[in-house]
Amino acid sequence: MSTQEAGEKKLRPARTNATKQKLFDASMELIGERGAAGVTVDEIAAAAGVSKGTVYYNFGSKSDLIAQLLRHGVDILHARLLSVQGSSADPLAAMDGMIGQAMDFMAEYPSFARLWVSENWRTPSEWQDTFAELRGRLLAVIGAAIEGVAAQYPVDESISRGSLETAIFGACFVVGLDRQTYNPERTREQSVAAIMAIMRGYVRK
Repeated sequence: MSTQEAGEKKLRPARTNATKQKLFDASMELIGERGAAGVTVDEIAAAAGVSKGTVYYNFGSKSDLIAQLLRHGVDILHARLLSVQGSSADPLAAMDGMIGQAMDFMAEYPSFARLWVSENWRTPSEWQDTFAELRGRLLAVIGAAIEGVAAQYPVDESISRGSLETAIFGACFVVGLDRQTYNPERTREQSVAAIMAIMRGYVRK
């Protein structure tokens, strides 16, 4: 293999990721305006500045595109949550930082939050299996953070751990989206404090 061919192969993943990010940004903007059903592949391609063929080459179909966009968005959120996991000796402070990262993500990608909330609980949904898998990834990070709190603080063992994970998970999406849609004057810190009230209620005084 020539040096030029090797260089081209190394560049392809970066180019592919850049294309997917363009498609993600364009799709989220359009879907936020009209919903997933009201957006065409042609419109997504045009907004992303790529050819329609590029969309099909990367994703195969509009349904696959939406599924991959969901994965891409969760990859971003998942990485941000992990970036602050264990960032403090106090697990409550680490949880505070994690929720702050979630609020930042919702502020940056409000259309993703709208897509998630509108489609995640729709039954039946063509992306139901995808949502279940991605939801599990995010709940696992939240569950690990809760486990860290329970290891260091006395907690209310009568509260279902699974229900607590779901409450925090849902609150991040709903509070973050509500802030962007109806209460832009609400600060990041106020939003984080409201969600952290769930955790502080779990910790026994």
